[in-house]
Amino acid sequence: MASSVTAAILVIGDEILSGRTKDKNIGYIAEYLTNIGIELREVRVVPDVEDEIVAAVNALRARYTYLFTTGGIGPTHDDITADSVAKAVGVPIDVDPRAVAMMRERYKPEDLNEARLRMARIPHGADLIDNPISRAPGFRIENVIVMAGVPSIMQAMLDEVAPKLKTGIRMLSETVRADAREGDIGTQLGQIAKANPEVAIGSYPFFDPQHGPNTNVVLRARDPQKLAPATRAVEDMLQRVRGAQSSGG
Repeated sequence: MASSVTAAILVIGDEILSGRTKDKNIGYIAEYLTNIGIELREVRVVPDVEDEIVAAVNALRARYTYLFTTGGIGPTHDDITADSVAKAVGVPIDVDPRAVAMMRERYKPEDLNEARLRMARIPHGADLIDNPISRAPGFRIENVIVMAGVPSIMQAMLDEVAPKLKTGIRMLSETVRADAREGDIGTQLGQIAKANPEVAIGSYPFFDPQHGPNTNVVLRARDPQKLAPATRAVEDMLQRVRGAQSSGG
């Protein structure tokens, strides 16, 4: 669809894969992007290994309008995201005077040691993303947006970069409680989905403590005039199913 602006998230860090750190960024970014009209299509998690980061960056930036990365831009030896992104894009990387100036707002000159200056290493040609919390910036180069892994800092960076992004038509959503088991409505939902190809229809089973197994049907579309009749079709179908069940048919 021409109006679709797409994105992927690349989460970088051994600590995520080992379970030592629980990711709190994916859900936040997904909801944020949906709300501004960018469709998240893929999420990957890779370790702190340069070749794997480079391969993932190149695969995802070629496939989607934007690639958002989180993690690996701190002061330690295993923070290699900036170097890996520079290698993927094919540009040099060095300490950026703009980033140093930002960090001097927080650190005394004598405190800007070698470790902290790692956070000022930026690929050539990148735009900086302000970090009002700890001042060490993120950056954007081409369609790759590199952000911190710390949730509060990532969120501040996302707020900073979002107004500069191209967005599509916002995805609209309707949720219909089925009051029926997923297996009892699957065939009918498939028929409705086939008849409404521009509406994404998903069924999500859950357990209601009072009434037992149940299902939510979620319909998503960019065009409200396509979404409304599909929603009515689902509601009408559910009424028929419930009527048949209550009559024993």
